[in-house]
Amino acid sequence: MKMRLALLAVALAAPLAAQQGGRPFTIQETGKTFYRLDDAVKAIGGGDGTILIAPGRYKDCAIVESGRVAFRAVQPGTAIFDGGTCEGKAALVLRGRDAAVDGLVFQNMKVADGNGAGIRLEKGPLTVMNALFRDSQEGILSADDPASTIRVDRSTFSGLGTCEHSAGCAHALYIGHYGGLVVTRSRFERGNGGHYVKSRAEQIDVRESSFDDTAGHGTNYMIDLSAGATGTITGNTFVQGKDKENHSAFITVAPEARDNPSAGLAVNGNKASLAPGVTWPTVFVADWSHEPLKIGPNQLAKGITAFETR
Repeated sequence: MKMRLALLAVALAAPLAAQQGGRPFTIQETGKTFYRLDDAVKAIGGGDGTILIAPGRYKDCAIVESGRVAFRAVQPGTAIFDGGTCEGKAALVLRGRDAAVDGLVFQNMKVADGNGAGIRLEKGPLTVMNALFRDSQEGILSADDPASTIRVDRSTFSGLGTCEHSAGCAHALYIGHYGGLVVTRSRFERGNGGHYVKSRAEQIDVRESSFDDTAGHGTNYMIDLSAGATGTITGNTFVQGKDKENHSAFITVAPEARDNPSAGLAVNGNKASLAPGVTWPTVFVADWSHEPLKIGPNQLAKGITAFETR
């Protein structure tokens, strides 16, 4: 944890002065500057480093093979990665020892197999803060790493997801068999298919976040715990929209498999409602695990049943 915090720390005196000669990518620890993001990553190699990114719109992408690398916008929200992908996957393809992303914008990520993402995480822990993922096939897509945890804080996922490709649906946040997924103080909105959060992580912690499906198109569940999970979903706000591919539930537990234990999963302190014009009945938590969950109390609008076993 200390190393991760160190990666995210930026000296107050660093910022724009370090972006010399029009080189937008600066390694904080050495002061070296680069025209291309991938060159900065390669300069860090298997070591530890923080790459400061100047304001601008970039087609760059990068692959982290081995190091512990943090990517941080000098000014949050002004460093925009627009459509450039590596390996036909994502703007950032991460398979190093640790990674952090702070203040970046990822948009228009589209690839042939329908899984174009801002971040493709192939192994290792990841911390994402103050980021915006918009108008892409996926926001963050991960492989499997049961020994690691993904943390997302104060980030927005907007205009993501699709079910138009033969490989299956893409989702705003799609996590494989990771040890844990923590989502705090984040917003999910305007989905274009699939789920807002689809996770096979063993532990789940979603808190103080909002899921606004009012402007969604062809969407499914808000949170899909595909293989089951333990942990907590609390303090969130959910609104189900009227353009749904599947409106049968807000949250699902183990609809595909029971790979993870789900006993004790707590879903409480949340608010859920239906967008204006929605009249169908639906379920807040639909459970396929058949294990003892801890559901409620939650504040549910008329037409939403608290729990159903399937």
